[in-house]
Amino acid sequence: MTDDSLKTLFHPFEAGDLPIPPKGARVLFFGAEPGLRPPAGFAAALTLIQPFRPSFRVLKAAGFEVFPRAEGAEYDAAFVLCGRHRRQNEAWIADAVARVKASGLILVAGSKVSGIDSLRRKVAGKAPLGSLAKYHGVAFWFPRPTDAEAVSAALAPAELSLVEGRFRTAPGMFSPDHADPASRLLAAYLPDDISGEVADFGAGWGYLAAELLSRSDAVSRIDLYEADFEALEAARGNLAGTGNATQVGFFWSDLLSEPVERRYDFIVMNPPFHAGRAAEPAIGQGMILAAARALKPGGRLYLVANRQLPYEQVFAKEFRKSGETVRDARYKVLQAVR
Repeated sequence: MTDDSLKTLFHPFEAGDLPIPPKGARVLFFGAEPGLRPPAGFAAALTLIQPFRPSFRVLKAAGFEVFPRAEGAEYDAAFVLCGRHRRQNEAWIADAVARVKASGLILVAGSKVSGIDSLRRKVAGKAPLGSLAKYHGVAFWFPRPTDAEAVSAALAPAELSLVEGRFRTAPGMFSPDHADPASRLLAAYLPDDISGEVADFGAGWGYLAAELLSRSDAVSRIDLYEADFEALEAARGNLAGTGNATQVGFFWSDLLSEPVERRYDFIVMNPPFHAGRAAEPAIGQGMILAAARALKPGGRLYLVANRQLPYEQVFAKEFRKSGETVRDARYKVLQAVR
């Protein structure tokens, strides 16, 4: 994380404003991040929810019980660590309210830039709040309301409209309310002779994979690799409705640290290039390296990126042949042959 929201979340316990949950208590923790260190004396059993594969793996390696999606009910308390997606934060709080037992504690924390103040005001109209500001952030808490179902329904965002009338998405995913213009550009310039075994690296909720399947009958298999568990589950549903008989695989994977076992004739990619709010071109560069290793000899990679991102040197080093297919005012489509 780039802020101290974890410290903010645990500060009410350290300051004595909240009693530390006793040993044996069950606590559900939405959005838990690497670097998690509960305060001294915290002996409750934590169940962490983290759908982003790289963070999930770090937490798992640290010995925590962690899952990509919440299950179960009757938890003694639930924590919500807010991220940059407002509607996802609201959905997590609604889920927390639904899963804790009567009068169970819901504790929410986030930085000022995550919109924590407006979120606190929204929740304040539905439950009595305690609140504490610390480490450039705010923590607030409340007991599970008697009318928990109504509170959850009021907080949970309305289901998004189908993107282009056919794709289901959810808050927190990349570009949940429209097909990303970079992906649209790449889809428009994909070659007509794609065949064999294909992969979409960083597949999101499945737009590029669906576009590829809709225009090529020569693809024998397409595999989707995505670090966001919820986006991958959305893609699973979105591709189920294509009516295409091509074999499809879904891999919840961190392409920067987990090896790709299969080898492909063609890979398509719109790689992310942000870590939080900071631009990080190394993410895309690492995914290009992963694609180079996953392609068969003679296999092709088609990639779209912002014009200023420095990917050409990696292409020149890792591929036998590479070049630019097209560019517009914001994006460029690059292609390469292994």
